[in-house]
Amino acid sequence: MEHLSEVRRNGSAASRLRQLRFLPGPNCDKDQRKLTRLFYPMLKVAVDAMGGDHAPQVVVEGALLAGHEFGVGLVLVGDQDAVNRELARYPKKPPSVEVIHAAQTIAMNESPSAALKKKDSSMKIAFEMMKRGEVQAVVSAGNSGAMMATGMFVMGRLPQVARPAILIVVPSMSKGTVIIDAGANVDCKPHHLVQFAFMGAIYAEKVQEIDRPRVGVLSNGEEQGKGNDLTRAVSEELSATMLNYIGYVEGRDVFNGKVDVIVCDGFTGNIALKTMEGAAGFAGDVLKGAFQKSLSTRLGYLMSRNSLREAYRRLDYAEYGGAPLLGLDGVGIVAHGGSNPRAIKNAIRAAKNEVEQDINGHISRALADMAGSGEKRDGFPRKIWQRIKSKIDSLGDKPASEGETEERKGEAKR
Repeated sequence: MEHLSEVRRNGSAASRLRQLRFLPGPNCDKDQRKLTRLFYPMLKVAVDAMGGDHAPQVVVEGALLAGHEFGVGLVLVGDQDAVNRELARYPKKPPSVEVIHAAQTIAMNESPSAALKKKDSSMKIAFEMMKRGEVQAVVSAGNSGAMMATGMFVMGRLPQVARPAILIVVPSMSKGTVIIDAGANVDCKPHHLVQFAFMGAIYAEKVQEIDRPRVGVLSNGEEQGKGNDLTRAVSEELSATMLNYIGYVEGRDVFNGKVDVIVCDGFTGNIALKTMEGAAGFAGDVLKGAFQKSLSTRLGYLMSRNSLREAYRRLDYAEYGGAPLLGLDGVGIVAHGGSNPRAIKNAIRAAKNEVEQDINGHISRALADMAGSGEKRDGFPRKIWQRIKSKIDSLGDKPASEGETEERKGEAKR
Protein backbone atom coordinates (compact mmCIF):
# COMPACT_ATOMS: atom_id res chain seq x y z
CA MET A 1 0.00 0.00 0.00
CA GLU A 2 2.95 2.34 0.62
CA HIS A 3 3.98 1.96 -3.03
CA LEU A 4 0.43 2.68 -4.18
CA SER A 5 0.30 5.80 -2.02
CA GLU A 6 3.55 6.98 -3.58
CA VAL A 7 2.08 6.45 -7.07
CA ARG A 8 -0.97 8.51 -6.09
CA ARG A 9 1.21 11.38 -4.92
CA ASN A 10 3.40 11.26 -8.00
CA GLY A 11 1.14 12.45 -10.81
CA SER A 12 3.83 12.02 -13.49
CA ALA A 13 4.32 8.40 -12.53
CA ALA A 14 0.59 7.80 -12.65
CA SER A 15 0.37 9.30 -16.12
CA ARG A 16 2.96 6.81 -17.42
CA LEU A 17 1.07 3.78 -16.14
CA ARG A 18 -0.56 1.61 -18.78
CA GLN A 19 -4.34 1.38 -18.80
CA LEU A 20 -5.36 -1.51 -16.56
CA ARG A 21 -7.68 -4.14 -17.98
CA PHE A 22 -10.11 -6.16 -15.89
CA LEU A 23 -11.04 -9.75 -16.51
CA PRO A 24 -14.80 -10.32 -16.78
CA GLY A 25 -16.40 -11.05 -13.44
CA PRO A 26 -19.44 -10.26 -11.28
CA ASN A 27 -17.76 -7.27 -9.60
CA CYS A 28 -15.62 -6.12 -12.53
CA ASP A 29 -17.24 -2.67 -12.84
CA LYS A 30 -17.05 -1.95 -9.11
CA ASP A 31 -13.42 -3.04 -8.92
CA GLN A 32 -12.53 -0.86 -11.89
CA ARG A 33 -14.24 2.16 -10.32
CA LYS A 34 -12.41 1.64 -7.01
CA LEU A 35 -8.99 1.24 -8.63
CA THR A 36 -9.52 4.22 -10.93
CA ARG A 37 -10.36 6.30 -7.86
CA LEU A 38 -7.16 5.03 -6.19
CA PHE A 39 -4.84 6.07 -9.01
CA TYR A 40 -6.69 9.26 -10.00
CA PRO A 41 -7.83 10.82 -6.71
CA MET A 42 -9.39 14.03 -8.14
CA LEU A 43 -13.13 13.74 -7.93
CA LYS A 44 -14.67 14.04 -11.40
CA VAL A 45 -18.30 14.79 -12.19
CA ALA A 46 -20.01 14.15 -15.52
CA VAL A 47 -22.49 16.95 -16.28
CA ASP A 48 -25.28 16.48 -18.79
CA ALA A 49 -24.66 19.72 -20.69
CA MET A 50 -27.85 19.33 -22.75
CA GLY A 51 -30.23 18.76 -19.80
CA GLY A 52 -32.63 21.47 -18.63
CA ASP A 53 -34.70 24.32 -19.99
CA HIS A 54 -31.71 26.62 -20.53
CA ALA A 55 -29.02 24.20 -21.69
CA PRO A 56 -26.24 24.37 -22.57
CA GLN A 57 -25.63 28.03 -21.60
CA VAL A 58 -26.71 27.86 -17.96
CA VAL A 59 -25.31 24.35 -17.44
CA VAL A 60 -21.84 25.25 -18.69
CA GLU A 61 -21.74 28.45 -16.63
CA GLY A 62 -22.83 26.64 -13.47
CA ALA A 63 -20.36 23.81 -14.04
CA LEU A 64 -17.48 26.26 -14.42
CA LEU A 65 -18.51 28.00 -11.20
CA ALA A 66 -18.41 24.64 -9.42
CA GLY A 67 -15.01 23.81 -10.92
CA HIS A 68 -13.52 27.04 -9.58
CA GLU A 69 -15.18 26.88 -6.16
CA PHE A 70 -15.04 23.17 -5.32
CA GLY A 71 -11.96 22.04 -7.23
CA VAL A 72 -13.70 19.12 -8.95
CA GLY A 73 -12.89 17.76 -12.39
CA LEU A 74 -15.63 18.39 -14.96
CA VAL A 75 -16.72 16.32 -17.92
CA LEU A 76 -19.32 18.17 -20.01
CA VAL A 77 -21.32 15.67 -22.07
CA GLY A 78 -23.35 16.94 -25.01
CA ASP A 79 -23.20 18.44 -28.48
CA GLN A 80 -19.49 19.19 -28.79
CA ASP A 81 -19.86 22.26 -31.00
CA ALA A 82 -22.54 23.83 -28.82
CA VAL A 83 -20.62 23.15 -25.59
CA ASN A 84 -17.34 24.46 -26.99
CA ARG A 85 -19.10 27.65 -28.12
CA GLU A 86 -20.24 28.24 -24.57
CA LEU A 87 -16.80 27.44 -23.14
CA ALA A 88 -15.22 29.97 -25.49
CA ARG A 89 -17.09 32.74 -23.67
CA TYR A 90 -15.05 32.12 -20.51
CA PRO A 91 -11.32 32.88 -20.83
CA LYS A 92 -10.58 31.66 -17.31
CA LYS A 93 -11.54 28.01 -16.89
CA PRO A 94 -11.01 25.51 -14.08
CA PRO A 95 -7.89 23.32 -14.41
CA SER A 96 -9.81 20.15 -15.36
CA VAL A 97 -12.56 20.53 -17.97
CA GLU A 98 -13.27 17.94 -20.65
CA VAL A 99 -15.91 17.78 -23.37
CA ILE A 100 -17.39 14.45 -24.53
CA HIS A 101 -19.58 14.47 -27.60
CA ALA A 102 -23.12 13.07 -27.51
CA ALA A 103 -25.19 13.04 -30.67
CA GLN A 104 -28.60 12.74 -28.98
CA THR A 105 -30.53 14.74 -26.38
CA ILE A 106 -33.42 13.62 -24.18
CA ALA A 107 -36.32 16.07 -24.21
CA MET A 108 -37.97 17.20 -20.98
CA ASN A 109 -41.32 15.69 -22.03
CA GLU A 110 -39.90 12.41 -23.29
CA SER A 111 -41.04 9.18 -21.67
CA PRO A 112 -38.45 7.06 -19.81
CA SER A 113 -38.98 4.17 -22.24
CA ALA A 114 -38.31 6.44 -25.22
CA ALA A 115 -35.25 7.88 -23.49
CA LEU A 116 -33.77 4.41 -23.00
CA LYS A 117 -33.91 3.80 -26.75
CA LYS A 118 -31.47 6.66 -27.36
CA LYS A 119 -28.11 4.90 -27.21
CA ASP A 120 -26.04 8.04 -27.77
CA SER A 121 -27.82 10.47 -25.44
CA SER A 122 -25.79 12.81 -23.23
CA MET A 123 -27.46 11.32 -20.15
CA LYS A 124 -26.65 7.72 -21.05
CA ILE A 125 -23.05 8.48 -21.99
CA ALA A 126 -22.56 10.24 -18.64
CA PHE A 127 -23.80 7.20 -16.71
CA GLU A 128 -21.67 4.86 -18.82
CA MET A 129 -18.62 6.93 -17.89
CA MET A 130 -19.47 6.44 -14.22
CA LYS A 131 -19.97 2.72 -14.82
CA ARG A 132 -16.43 2.51 -16.20
CA GLY A 133 -15.04 4.50 -13.28
CA GLU A 134 -14.05 7.54 -15.35
CA VAL A 135 -16.23 9.84 -13.20
CA GLN A 136 -17.64 9.47 -9.70
CA ALA A 137 -21.01 11.21 -10.17
CA VAL A 138 -23.53 12.34 -12.78
CA VAL A 139 -25.46 15.62 -12.63
CA SER A 140 -28.34 16.55 -14.93
CA ALA A 141 -31.07 19.19 -15.00
CA GLY A 142 -32.91 17.13 -17.58
CA ASN A 143 -35.90 14.80 -17.50
CA SER A 144 -36.05 13.30 -13.97
CA GLY A 145 -37.94 10.18 -15.08
CA ALA A 146 -35.40 9.53 -17.82
CA MET A 147 -32.58 10.18 -15.34
CA MET A 148 -33.88 7.52 -12.96
CA ALA A 149 -34.61 5.03 -15.75
CA THR A 150 -31.20 5.53 -17.40
CA GLY A 151 -29.41 5.32 -14.07
CA MET A 152 -31.21 2.08 -13.23
CA PHE A 153 -30.52 0.63 -16.67
CA VAL A 154 -26.80 1.45 -16.69
CA MET A 155 -25.82 1.32 -13.02
CA GLY A 156 -28.38 -0.95 -11.40
CA ARG A 157 -29.35 -0.82 -7.72
CA LEU A 158 -27.28 -1.05 -4.58
CA PRO A 159 -27.35 -4.48 -2.90
CA GLN A 160 -30.41 -4.90 -0.65
CA VAL A 161 -32.16 -1.83 -2.15
CA ALA A 162 -35.57 -2.78 -3.54
CA ARG A 163 -36.26 0.58 -5.22
CA PRO A 164 -34.16 3.74 -5.58
CA ALA A 165 -35.87 6.96 -4.51
CA ILE A 166 -35.60 10.69 -5.12
CA LEU A 167 -34.56 12.70 -2.05
CA ILE A 168 -35.08 16.44 -1.70
CA VAL A 169 -34.09 18.90 1.03
CA VAL A 170 -36.50 21.75 1.72
CA PRO A 171 -35.86 24.78 3.95
CA SER A 172 -37.12 24.62 7.53
CA MET A 173 -36.56 26.19 10.93
CA SER A 174 -33.78 23.66 11.53
CA LYS A 175 -31.09 22.52 9.07
CA GLY A 176 -33.59 21.63 6.37
CA THR A 177 -36.08 18.77 6.07
CA VAL A 178 -35.35 15.69 3.98
CA ILE A 179 -38.31 14.29 2.02
CA ILE A 180 -38.04 10.84 0.44
CA ASP A 181 -39.55 9.73 -1.99
CA ALA A 182 -40.26 12.85 -4.05
CA GLY A 183 -41.54 11.18 -7.20
CA ALA A 184 -39.69 8.04 -8.29
CA ASN A 185 -42.15 5.41 -6.98
CA VAL A 186 -45.88 6.04 -7.29
CA ASP A 187 -46.99 2.69 -5.83
CA CYS A 188 -45.05 1.42 -2.82
CA LYS A 189 -45.17 -1.40 -0.30
CA PRO A 190 -44.30 -0.95 3.38
CA HIS A 191 -40.78 -2.37 3.14
CA HIS A 192 -39.98 0.14 0.37
CA LEU A 193 -40.78 3.06 2.69
CA VAL A 194 -38.80 1.46 5.52
CA GLN A 195 -35.77 1.42 3.23
CA PHE A 196 -36.46 5.03 2.22
CA ALA A 197 -36.40 5.92 5.92
CA PHE A 198 -32.97 4.34 6.38
CA MET A 199 -31.58 6.04 3.26
CA GLY A 200 -33.03 9.42 4.25
CA ALA A 201 -31.72 9.16 7.81
CA ILE A 202 -28.22 8.31 6.59
CA TYR A 203 -28.24 11.28 4.21
CA ALA A 204 -29.50 13.63 6.94
CA GLU A 205 -26.81 12.45 9.34
CA LYS A 206 -23.85 12.47 6.95
CA VAL A 207 -24.65 15.40 4.64
CA GLN A 208 -26.97 17.60 6.72
CA GLU A 209 -24.88 16.82 9.82
CA ILE A 210 -27.92 16.07 11.98
CA ASP A 211 -27.21 13.80 14.95
CA ARG A 212 -29.85 11.04 15.25
CA PRO A 213 -32.27 12.58 12.74
CA ARG A 214 -35.94 12.40 13.66
CA VAL A 215 -37.91 10.30 11.16
CA GLY A 216 -41.63 10.65 10.54
CA VAL A 217 -44.23 9.22 8.15
CA LEU A 218 -46.29 11.79 6.23
CA SER A 219 -49.96 11.32 7.03
CA ASN A 220 -53.27 13.18 7.33
CA GLY A 221 -52.95 13.50 11.11
CA GLU A 222 -50.62 12.80 14.01
CA GLU A 223 -52.92 10.30 15.75
CA GLN A 224 -52.09 6.60 15.40
CA GLY A 225 -55.53 5.86 13.98
CA LYS A 226 -55.03 8.22 11.03
CA GLY A 227 -53.46 7.35 7.69
CA ASN A 228 -54.17 4.41 5.40
CA ASP A 229 -53.11 0.76 5.27
CA LEU A 230 -49.70 1.70 3.84
CA THR A 231 -48.83 4.36 6.43
CA ARG A 232 -50.05 2.20 9.33
CA ALA A 233 -47.96 -0.76 8.20
CA VAL A 234 -44.90 1.46 7.68
CA SER A 235 -45.35 3.06 11.10
CA GLU A 236 -45.55 -0.39 12.68
CA GLU A 237 -42.32 -1.51 11.03
CA LEU A 238 -40.39 1.69 11.73
CA SER A 239 -41.34 1.50 15.40
CA ALA A 240 -39.33 -1.72 15.64
CA THR A 241 -36.15 -0.32 14.03
CA MET A 242 -33.21 1.49 15.58
CA LEU A 243 -34.14 4.71 13.79
CA ASN A 244 -35.25 7.74 15.80
CA TYR A 245 -38.85 7.32 14.67
CA ILE A 246 -41.29 9.91 16.06
CA GLY A 247 -44.52 8.71 14.42
CA TYR A 248 -46.88 10.44 11.99
CA VAL A 249 -46.21 14.00 10.82
CA GLU A 250 -48.41 16.38 8.83
CA GLY A 251 -47.68 18.67 5.90
CA ARG A 252 -47.20 21.68 8.19
CA ASP A 253 -44.35 19.89 9.97
CA VAL A 254 -42.18 20.11 6.85
CA PHE A 255 -41.12 23.64 7.81
CA ASN A 256 -41.44 23.93 11.59
CA GLY A 257 -38.36 21.91 12.56
CA LYS A 258 -40.28 19.12 14.29
CA VAL A 259 -38.92 16.40 12.00
CA ASP A 260 -35.70 15.90 10.02
CA VAL A 261 -36.69 13.10 7.59
CA ILE A 262 -40.19 12.69 6.14
CA VAL A 263 -41.00 9.37 4.50
CA CYS A 264 -43.76 8.92 1.91
CA ASP A 265 -44.51 7.26 -1.41
CA GLY A 266 -43.49 9.08 -4.57
CA PHE A 267 -47.07 10.02 -5.48
CA THR A 268 -47.61 11.87 -2.19
CA GLY A 269 -44.10 13.30 -2.12
CA ASN A 270 -44.30 14.76 -5.60
CA ILE A 271 -47.65 16.41 -4.89
CA ALA A 272 -46.16 17.91 -1.72
CA LEU A 273 -43.14 19.15 -3.67
CA LYS A 274 -45.20 20.79 -6.42
CA THR A 275 -47.55 22.33 -3.84
CA MET A 276 -44.59 23.88 -2.03
CA GLU A 277 -43.17 25.24 -5.28
CA GLY A 278 -46.53 26.81 -6.15
CA ALA A 279 -46.97 28.28 -2.66
CA ALA A 280 -43.47 29.78 -2.72
CA GLY A 281 -44.10 31.38 -6.12
CA PHE A 282 -47.46 32.75 -4.98
CA ALA A 283 -45.96 34.22 -1.79
CA GLY A 284 -43.18 35.85 -3.81
CA ASP A 285 -45.67 37.44 -6.22
CA VAL A 286 -47.81 38.73 -3.34
CA LEU A 287 -44.81 40.33 -1.62
CA LYS A 288 -43.59 41.84 -4.87
CA GLY A 289 -46.99 43.35 -5.52
CA ALA A 290 -47.24 44.67 -1.94
CA PHE A 291 -43.89 46.45 -2.14
CA GLN A 292 -44.77 48.06 -5.48
CA LYS A 293 -48.08 49.48 -4.30
CA SER A 294 -46.99 52.96 -3.35
CA LEU A 295 -44.00 55.16 -2.67
CA SER A 296 -44.06 54.35 1.04
CA THR A 297 -44.03 50.59 0.42
CA ARG A 298 -41.13 51.01 -2.01
CA LEU A 299 -39.21 52.94 0.63
CA GLY A 300 -40.05 50.16 3.08
CA TYR A 301 -38.53 47.65 0.69
CA LEU A 302 -35.34 49.71 0.36
CA MET A 303 -35.00 49.84 4.14
CA SER A 304 -35.51 46.08 4.59
CA ARG A 305 -34.03 44.66 1.38
CA ASN A 306 -30.95 43.16 3.03
CA SER A 307 -33.09 41.11 5.41
CA LEU A 308 -35.44 40.18 2.58
CA ARG A 309 -32.53 39.02 0.42
CA GLU A 310 -31.27 36.82 3.24
CA ALA A 311 -34.74 35.33 3.68
CA TYR A 312 -35.04 34.76 -0.08
CA ARG A 313 -31.63 33.10 -0.18
CA ARG A 314 -32.69 30.72 2.56
CA LEU A 315 -35.89 29.83 0.70
CA ASP A 316 -34.33 29.66 -2.78
CA TYR A 317 -34.24 26.12 -4.23
CA ALA A 318 -30.96 26.99 -5.95
CA GLU A 319 -29.23 26.96 -2.57
CA TYR A 320 -30.04 23.26 -2.13
CA GLY A 321 -28.74 22.15 -5.53
CA GLY A 322 -30.25 18.97 -6.87
CA ALA A 323 -32.08 15.88 -5.68
CA PRO A 324 -29.99 12.72 -5.11
CA LEU A 325 -31.20 9.46 -6.64
CA LEU A 326 -30.56 7.31 -3.57
CA GLY A 327 -30.32 3.56 -4.03
CA LEU A 328 -28.55 3.63 -7.40
CA ASP A 329 -25.22 1.84 -7.54
CA GLY A 330 -23.59 5.19 -8.20
CA VAL A 331 -24.18 8.88 -7.53
CA GLY A 332 -26.82 10.66 -9.60
CA ILE A 333 -28.13 14.18 -8.92
CA VAL A 334 -31.23 15.63 -10.63
CA ALA A 335 -31.32 19.43 -10.73
CA HIS A 336 -34.46 21.47 -11.36
CA GLY A 337 -35.29 21.82 -15.06
CA GLY A 338 -35.34 25.60 -14.75
CA SER A 339 -32.05 25.75 -12.85
CA ASN A 340 -29.93 28.88 -12.96
CA PRO A 341 -26.10 28.71 -12.87
CA ARG A 342 -26.05 28.81 -9.06
CA ALA A 343 -28.41 25.83 -8.87
CA ILE A 344 -26.20 23.84 -11.26
CA LYS A 345 -23.15 24.76 -9.17
CA ASN A 346 -24.85 23.59 -5.97
CA ALA A 347 -26.08 20.40 -7.65
CA ILE A 348 -22.44 19.56 -8.36
CA ARG A 349 -21.66 20.42 -4.74
CA ALA A 350 -24.37 17.95 -3.66
CA ALA A 351 -22.77 15.27 -5.86
CA LYS A 352 -19.35 16.01 -4.34
CA ASN A 353 -20.74 15.74 -0.80
CA GLU A 354 -22.47 12.44 -1.53
CA VAL A 355 -19.28 10.92 -2.94
CA GLU A 356 -17.04 12.21 -0.17
CA GLN A 357 -19.41 11.10 2.60
CA ASP A 358 -19.72 7.64 0.98
CA ILE A 359 -23.50 7.70 1.28
CA ASN A 360 -23.90 4.59 -0.85
CA GLY A 361 -21.44 2.68 1.31
CA HIS A 362 -23.34 3.62 4.46
CA ILE A 363 -26.67 2.64 2.89
CA SER A 364 -25.33 -0.73 1.74
CA ARG A 365 -23.90 -1.53 5.17
CA ALA A 366 -27.03 -0.42 7.03
CA LEU A 367 -29.39 -2.48 4.88
CA ALA A 368 -27.01 -5.47 4.89
CA ASP A 369 -26.87 -5.33 8.70
CA MET A 370 -30.65 -5.21 8.85
CA ALA A 371 -30.93 -8.19 6.48
CA GLY A 372 -28.16 -10.24 8.10
CA SER A 373 -28.87 -9.55 11.76
CA GLY A 374 -31.05 -12.63 12.13
CA GLU A 375 -34.03 -10.44 12.87
CA LYS A 376 -35.84 -11.19 9.63
CA ARG A 377 -38.40 -13.75 8.66
CA ASP A 378 -39.94 -13.76 5.20
CA GLY A 379 -38.70 -10.20 4.66
CA PHE A 380 -39.90 -8.85 8.03
CA PRO A 381 -37.87 -8.04 11.15
CA ARG A 382 -38.63 -10.66 13.83
CA LYS A 383 -40.33 -8.25 16.23
CA ILE A 384 -42.64 -7.04 13.48
CA TRP A 385 -43.35 -10.60 12.36
CA GLN A 386 -44.32 -11.57 15.91
CA ARG A 387 -46.67 -8.58 16.18
CA ILE A 388 -48.30 -9.35 12.84
CA LYS A 389 -48.61 -13.06 13.69
CA SER A 390 -50.23 -12.32 17.04
CA LYS A 391 -52.72 -9.97 15.40
CA ILE A 392 -53.56 -12.57 12.73
CA ASP A 393 -54.05 -15.22 15.43
CA SER A 394 -56.35 -12.92 17.37
CA LEU A 395 -58.57 -12.06 14.39
CA GLY A 396 -62.13 -13.20 14.96
CA ASP A 397 -61.59 -13.98 18.65
CA LYS A 398 -64.40 -12.90 20.95
CA PRO A 399 -64.40 -12.55 24.74
CA ALA A 400 -65.48 -15.85 26.22
CA SER A 401 -68.26 -16.05 28.79
CA GLU A 402 -67.62 -17.65 32.19
CA GLY A 403 -69.55 -20.77 31.14
CA GLU A 404 -67.49 -21.16 27.94
CA THR A 405 -64.28 -20.70 29.92
CA GLU A 406 -65.25 -23.46 32.40
CA GLU A 407 -66.29 -25.72 29.50
CA ARG A 408 -62.88 -25.23 27.79
CA LYS A 409 -61.09 -26.00 31.06
CA GLY A 410 -63.14 -29.21 31.43
CA GLU A 411 -62.27 -30.26 27.85
CA ALA A 412 -58.61 -29.59 28.52
CA LYS A 413 -58.69 -31.84 31.63
CA ARG A 414 -60.36 -34.68 29.66
